[in-house]
Amino acid sequence: MKPIYTIVLATACTLFSTAIAQAQGCVAVRHMSCAAPAGTNSADFFKQRTGHWQVSAGYRFFRSYKHFVGDEEQKQRVEQGTEVINVSHALDLGITYMPALRWSVSVNLPVQTNDRSSLYEHYGNSLTANPAQKRFATGSKGIGDLRLSGSYWLANPASLPKANLAVGLGVKLPTGNYRATDSFHKLNKEGQDYTITLPVDQSIQLGDGGVGASVELQGYWQLTGGLTAYGNGFYLFNPRETNGVRRNPLATTIDLVAGEFSVPDQFAARIGLSQSVSAIPGLAVMLGGRVEGVPAIDAFGGSSGFRRPGYIVSVEPGLAYMRHKTSAALTVPVALYRNRIKSYADRLDPTGLRHGDAAFADYLISFTVSRWF
Repeated sequence: MKPIYTIVLATACTLFSTAIAQAQGCVAVRHMSCAAPAGTNSADFFKQRTGHWQVSAGYRFFRSYKHFVGDEEQKQRVEQGTEVINVSHALDLGITYMPALRWSVSVNLPVQTNDRSSLYEHYGNSLTANPAQKRFATGSKGIGDLRLSGSYWLANPASLPKANLAVGLGVKLPTGNYRATDSFHKLNKEGQDYTITLPVDQSIQLGDGGVGASVELQGYWQLTGGLTAYGNGFYLFNPRETNGVRRNPLATTIDLVAGEFSVPDQFAARIGLSQSVSAIPGLAVMLGGRVEGVPAIDAFGGSSGFRRPGYIVSVEPGLAYMRHKTSAALTVPVALYRNRIKSYADRLDPTGLRHGDAAFADYLISFTVSRWF
C-alpha cells in the first residue's frame, strides 16, 4: 500500500485548492482555487516520471443565514425572519503540469451559481415598510476569477522524505464579473411593486475586479507508518482599493469611505492529521482545523470601500481515497467560531459604536476528484 502521506496529500492539496471558495457566508471571499497545485506530494505518487498533467474538479456548497456582530450571534434575525440567506454552489476546474519532479504549474477557474434572499434589500425589514414581510431573491452565475500558480518542493521527493514543504506563488486575474446585477423589488408611494436593476450584494459577486498575488505553503510530516500530519497556508494580496462599483447607486449622497465595493485581501490555513485505513487500501480518514477569512486592513494598498471582514474557525473531518492515478476527497468543515470584525469604515466612526454584521454558514460541503495523465 502506498505511504499514507502519499494517499492523504495527493488529495489534501486538492481539497485546499478549493478551500477558500467564498468562505462560509457573507464574509466576501471570492471563489477561486487558492493553494499550491493539487497532487504534487511524493515521489511514490510521481514515480511515473515528469511531464505529466493532472485535471481536477471540486464541488462546494454552503448555506449561510446566521448573523454575527463580532463573535456575538444575532439570534433575533432568524427568530424575526429577517435573516439574509445565501446559497452557493461552485465548481472549481483545474489543470496542473509538472515539468520537473519538484516543480508544478497550475491554472484554475471557478464556475459558480449563487442565490441570495432577503427582506432589507427589497421592501425592507420593518413591519411598517414591509407589513407582509415579503422576501425576494437575487442571484449570479458564471465564471469567477482565474488563478495561475507555481509550486516548488524544498526537498527532493525522489529521496522519499518523511517530511517536506512546498512554497508557491500565484497570480489572480479579474475574469469574474464584479459588476453582476439583478432585479430588486421596491414599492412606490401608492404601495405598488416595481423592480429596478442594481448590483447584487458583494457576497455573491462573481469576482472582485482586482489583480492579486498569492503566497502559499503546503507540507506534510509522516509521524508513523500510517499517521501523517499535514498543513496548508495561503494569503492573497489585493492591492487595488475599490473596484468602482457603487454599493447603492440610488443613494443621493456618496459615501467616500464605504460607497464602493472594496477589493480585499483574503487568507486561509489548514492543519490536521490523517490516518490510513488498513482494511481498505488507499483510504484515509482526516481530522483537522481550519481558519479562513478577510482582514479589515489590506497588507498593501488602501482599505476603504465596502467589505465584511471577519473569519471562521472550523473543525474539518474528511475522507481521502487514492487508487492508481485517481484521487478523491470529501470534507465537511463545521464552524466552531465566527467573528465579523470591524471594517476600516467601522473603525472611522468617532463614537466607536459602528460595527456591521455578516451572515455565516454552520458548515460547508467540499468534494474533489483529480486524475493524472
